[in-house]
Formats: sequence, structure tokens, C-alpha cells
Amino acid sequence: MRIFLACFFFFTPLLVRGQEGIYALDLSAEGKMGDYASGKGYGFDFNTRQDHRSPFFISVDVPEGNYLVKVVLGNDVSESETTVKAENRRLMLENIRVAKGGSSTHTFVVNIRNYRLENGDTVKINLREYRKLIWDDKLTLEFNGKNPSVRSIIIEPAGELPTIFLAGNSTVVDEAREPWCGWGQMFTRFLKPGVAVANYAESGQAADTFVSSGRLDKLLSKIKKGDYLFIEFGHNDQKQKGEDKGPFTSYKTNLKYLSDKAREKGAFPVLITPMHRRFFDEQGKVINTHGEYPDAVRQLAQEENISLIDLTAMSAVLYEAWGVEGSKKAFVHFPAGSFPGQKEALADNTHFNPYGGYQIARCIVKGITDGALPLKKYIFEGLGKYDPAHPDQFSDFRVPPSAFVSLEKPLGN
Repeated sequence: MRIFLACFFFFTPLLVRGQEGIYALDLSAEGKMGDYASGKGYGFDFNTRQDHRSPFFISVDVPEGNYLVKVVLGNDVSESETTVKAENRRLMLENIRVAKGGSSTHTFVVNIRNYRLENGDTVKINLREYRKLIWDDKLTLEFNGKNPSVRSIIIEPAGELPTIFLAGNSTVVDEAREPWCGWGQMFTRFLKPGVAVANYAESGQAADTFVSSGRLDKLLSKIKKGDYLFIEFGHNDQKQKGEDKGPFTSYKTNLKYLSDKAREKGAFPVLITPMHRRFFDEQGKVINTHGEYPDAVRQLAQEENISLIDLTAMSAVLYEAWGVEGSKKAFVHFPAGSFPGQKEALADNTHFNPYGGYQIARCIVKGITDGALPLKKYIFEGLGKYDPAHPDQFSDFRVPPSAFVSLEKPLGN
């Protein structure tokens, strides 16, 4: 049963009415909302406040599901520029400027889940995941940028929207901390509010461990007819050794199993070949470190009539457009001292920073539109068509970093 909650913090306490959960937060009276606490169920989180200068967080307790979030941005004190992220840094709105005294209204969809399974068991999440916001029972919004400002927030159940479920590894995951970034947490930026994204990817996962850890069971308990399952593995699968391990044996079989399970639910699987690692030959051409694994994905897609996004091919074009040195700006390559407590340089050729994750997400969007998937009607048209041979310039990327930082490399390689 859903609970109806209307929270008007400037004049009345929490009200409970009916069965349709609507959460209305009015922030027009500064300082009245107070801190989030599990018993209270809403408020400013992580010891932050809206002061029109610093990033701040707001969390609200909600049951699992997709939620339509409507935010009215702006303030009466000054011009504002606000970027909105949800949960673990899922990019929802980017650099929305509002004049002093004005307002700007935007709507987006946020997926919420927890790690409990229907049989009473739980997803086998790793120790690092306990620090994340994606397995809890609250919806968290981050307001960042120059003078981030929000006048009001309305959160309500989104109903039976189509949902894009993501199954993958560290290249797809919602990374909790800077400077790491998976394309899944940037993908949300390019979608209209008529569709939701449920990112079940996690660092270190292969197609078979995604099943054995209970992640697939959790996903299958939520996926429904008309939804999509985007599947991108390979980086960790290719490191598995044994007689039955290989691209055209275990890997292909595991991908087929995931696809079949989606189809049993009436959902549409979409296979994605793994993007390249950042390795170049002497001529500046990308070196394929995945061997025949991308070919196995392509073969399965053809044999089973499954939609395919060839990220292996697009990423080669993208990396070569950046060049050997320029591509470092898309990966976690930072000199010592770039972040607090960083004594050694970070030089990771697998994992992206937010700029890189944003560009890979644009490749995924291109794959949707080029492949004429029905999902293309949900693509936000405001940024125009994308060509990996001519990526967005790094100097034009202005998504403000979140406050949480980790120097710990994600699982997998």
C-alpha cells in the first residue's frame, strides 16, 4: 500500500492522507525544514543546508519504485545556476540558470530500490556498496552548481512507466564518489520524464556473478512487460579461466541466459559490446584488449534477433578522436594533489571520470537512435545528434563535481 504524504514545512507538520504517495516540499521559508533523520523521514541530508552558495542534499523516505520528481528552481536573492543529481550522482538536470526572482520548473524520474529479495534473502552486495545510496529506502537529491537554489519539490509515484534496467560492471555503475563515473549515471541526463532508468550494474561484476549475487533475481522481481534490459559485460568475464570459460562458451551462454530471462518477463533485451580500454599502438590506433568477446556479443545478437549497440566500435572512434594524450581527460588520470589526501597520481585506463562517462552515455543514446529502438521517442532532443568522431570538447563540460571523493579504484579492470 502506498502512503500519501504532504509535507508543507513552512506552516504544518506531516500529514497522512489516502493511498497515493505524494511528497510536497516547500523550501520558500529558509531553515524551517530541518535535518533528515530516519524517524522523521525527510529533510536536509549530510549536514548541508540551502544557502545559495554551497551544494546541498535533500532526502525523503519512500518505498521502492519509480518516482516523478518536479523541482522549481530559483530564488529571490540572486541569479542561480543549479545542477541536480539523484541518488549516487545520477545526472538529472545540468546547469539550469534562473534570473533573480525568477523560477524554472523541471520534471524527471528517479528509480528507488533496496537490497531485499521477495524470498526473504538479500542481494549479496559488497562492502563498498554499503556506503552507497542506491540500496536504501530513501530518495536523495543533490543540488549543486553556482548558487544552487530550489523553491519547491514534489515527489509522486510515476505509475507504470517503461523502465530501462541496466546490467553491467564498473563501466556502467552509479559510482558513489568522484572522480569515478559509469555511463549509467550520465544516461539519465538524456531521457525525457516518460521513462525510468534502474541501474543494477556494479563494479567487478561479470555476467555469471550478476546472477549468483542475486542481482538478477532482484531485477526480475521488478521488470515488467514493455521494459528494457541493457546488458553490457566483458571486462571481467574475459579474466575468468577454465576449460568452459571463453567468449563463445560461458560468456555467450551467460548473456543469452540474461536475455532469455528478460524476454520471459515480456521485456526487451539490448546487448551492448564492451567499450575499449584506453590502449593505443604507435600509430595512435586503439588496441583491442577484449579479443573475441565483442564478436561473441555480435554473434548472439544476430542469432537471437536481439537489438545491439556496438559500443566497442563507437569507443574506438571516440578514443582515436581524442588521441593518446587527449583521451586521458576522459579517464581517471589525475596528478598527485588533485584531491584531498592524494599523494600519488591516478592513472586508470579502464574507468571514466564524469566527462568520459558523459561521452560514453552519448554513444549509448546514439546506439538507441541509430538502431531505431522504440525508446528513441524518450530521448531528449536538446543536445542534438552525436558523432563519436567529434566528441564534446572537454573545455565545454561544466557538470560540477560532487562533494564525496574516493581514491580507491573500483573493483574490476
